[in-house]
Amino acid sequence: MPVHLQRELDKIKKSILTLGGMVEERVRMAAEAIENIDADLARTILKTDYEIDEKEVEIEEDCLKILALHQPVAVDLRFLVAVIKINNDLERIGDQAVNIAERVEILAKKKGVDFRFDYGPMAQKAENMLKMSLDALVNMDVDLAFMVLVMDDEVDRIKDEAYDLIKAALQKQPERTGYFINLLLISRHLERLADHATNIAEEVIYLIEGEIIRHQDIDELT
Repeated sequence: MPVHLQRELDKIKKSILTLGGMVEERVRMAAEAIENIDADLARTILKTDYEIDEKEVEIEEDCLKILALHQPVAVDLRFLVAVIKINNDLERIGDQAVNIAERVEILAKKKGVDFRFDYGPMAQKAENMLKMSLDALVNMDVDLAFMVLVMDDEVDRIKDEAYDLIKAALQKQPERTGYFINLLLISRHLERLADHATNIAEEVIYLIEGEIIRHQDIDELT
């Protein structure tokens, strides 16, 4: 491989990991905002979302330049394809953190509702999935990537639990419909966040093994 191509690929890897760190921080902040219904922290997430958007565009442009100028093949091409997809998923995770922040801002304004759903375990699992998927990328660890796929079912289970409990609470307090809808949407955003972390893990598996596993039964793969 030409030295200048290797240098550009190394730069891309550092950039995607930098973006990953930025997104991890936003997810941590979102989880804390949910736990404390912290409107100030939610506003911080909203105000800094542009940083993730700008980094995502920068990485995509760098990948496209390498594809155009160097026309990489085999493993190098697979790496760039995976990075472009991971880059997109990281930006979408940042969007989910923003969506959560918007819900928290609304919930913070609503007083006198005698109901809270503990999203701590769900947020923690989603955080862990993101961290593990990025660690799998750093260490080229296919086993860790597969673990992320398995964890996605746990997040879905908590989402279903939240739906049932919030639905029951809404039936008792129909005058608080707006509050409960926003509370329910948090579970949807966390579930989507976990889905994007799963997508990243799938791209890591593709990068390592050259196999596209989307839409396959996880029980058959593990």
